[in-house]
Amino acid sequence: MAFSNFLLNLIFITVIIPLFLLPLIFLYIYNQQTKKYHPIGGTVFNMLINFKRLHHYMVDLAAKYKTFRMISPFRGEIYTTDPVIVEYILKTNFQNYGKGTHVHNLLEDFLGDGIFTVDGAKWQEQRKLSSHEFSTKVLRDFSGVTFRKNAVKLGNIFLEAAKSNQVVDINDLFMKATADSIFKVAFGVDLDNLSGSNEEGVRFSRAFDDANELTYNRLVDITWKIKKYFNIGSEAELKKNLKVVDEFVYKVIRTKREQMSKPKDNYLVTKEDILSRFMQMENRDPKYFRDIIMNYVLAGKDPIAATMTWFIYMLCKHPQVQDKVANDIKEAMYIKEEITNVANFEARLSEDALEKMQYLQATLAETIRLYPALPLDLKICFSSDVLPDGCIVKKGDMVAYMPYAMGRMKFIWGDDAHEFKPDRWLDANGCFHSKSPFKFTAFQAGPRTCLGREFAYRQMKIFSSILLGCFAFKLSNANEDPKYRTTINIQLDGPLNIYVSPRSGLHNR
Repeated sequence: MAFSNFLLNLIFITVIIPLFLLPLIFLYIYNQQTKKYHPIGGTVFNMLINFKRLHHYMVDLAAKYKTFRMISPFRGEIYTTDPVIVEYILKTNFQNYGKGTHVHNLLEDFLGDGIFTVDGAKWQEQRKLSSHEFSTKVLRDFSGVTFRKNAVKLGNIFLEAAKSNQVVDINDLFMKATADSIFKVAFGVDLDNLSGSNEEGVRFSRAFDDANELTYNRLVDITWKIKKYFNIGSEAELKKNLKVVDEFVYKVIRTKREQMSKPKDNYLVTKEDILSRFMQMENRDPKYFRDIIMNYVLAGKDPIAATMTWFIYMLCKHPQVQDKVANDIKEAMYIKEEITNVANFEARLSEDALEKMQYLQATLAETIRLYPALPLDLKICFSSDVLPDGCIVKKGDMVAYMPYAMGRMKFIWGDDAHEFKPDRWLDANGCFHSKSPFKFTAFQAGPRTCLGREFAYRQMKIFSSILLGCFAFKLSNANEDPKYRTTINIQLDGPLNIYVSPRSGLHNR
């Protein structure tokens, strides 16, 4: 009997159980094999090797695969140029894709808990406050006066250069002009980078730019936390730059608090800047205001400067487009006579005229399509998901869409995707028409659509109309092929030297 039981147990273990489990094992293997994943494009080490030309490298991969994976030792990383997936993560399933702890950790030292680094209630609070500020007439009027003033300053620098036939580094000048503009609008502070008279401001701007680049380097540097712990290498350099940045920002906040503690009659003139208005609404510690303002400066300084630099570069490469833009400006302003003075030209620039400059708007949009200020944007998947293409995304995976690569995809823009053609934005009547924000992703889309989009266009149109209405631009080296700095924003690396010539009749009076 004992032997029979043993024999039955043996048969059960060696025959019956395997026969029962075999279909389940085959089913498991089948399910694993039939799970759909995006093709592998490379590894984060490939990205590190190609860091100086990262966006070109990603364009090459995107030309092979709309969506692909980069192998990382820490998490899944998915990169896409597919508008359907972009819409899904930015709008359809917005709640499941956000900054997460990974992105927050990367950016926290630089941007703190500002709107670009947080999710949930913190994001909603700052979004609501920012939305209110961008809709106020006070900010619109104050910023408009600031933009015009700095555009005229820049125009007078160009005029002096034209007189002596000297080249100007337009990249450096736009960086200084936009820094002056955003600091006046954000802090109420005259940074005065254009004249170079404020050494503290110049020092801050340099430290801010370097901190930006060093922070972005963390995206592909898997050893950055070790470097930070031991305070060595790039992380030691980042710490030094952030010390300069923070000293300047906290000093401004202290000064603003002192101003606001004075009687109201003595403080009327300083209520127009963003910091003053936030400090009126919120009673918070200085770091709260530091983080908000750092995010505003990042959004309002480098993106505008970089776009304006690429804009002038593209107009120099396409002189017929440059002439067409200049004519569009003058027609909108009803200018028939010769231009004699930059300031007088600016005084004739009305809000109605800015709205009429359809070709200028199209040319700016075309520049942004090819050189979006934010070339790559990261999201973290909060809960395992299946994307519209049927591929699996696991909890904690990073999903990034690539505006720089998307602007160069033929399946989105046609066979002429790599060509500079402002007319693609105009209808048969010459009126500007925007594209789907899930194709033209430079300003994000869905609930996180950039609140400053119209603010940015307005600043660029004011600068462009004044400068191109008064001057013609030409590259000092027609064969120049500028490179970009791989930073959070796509800045031009190094100088862009330009010859400036006044348009008919312009002189200094």
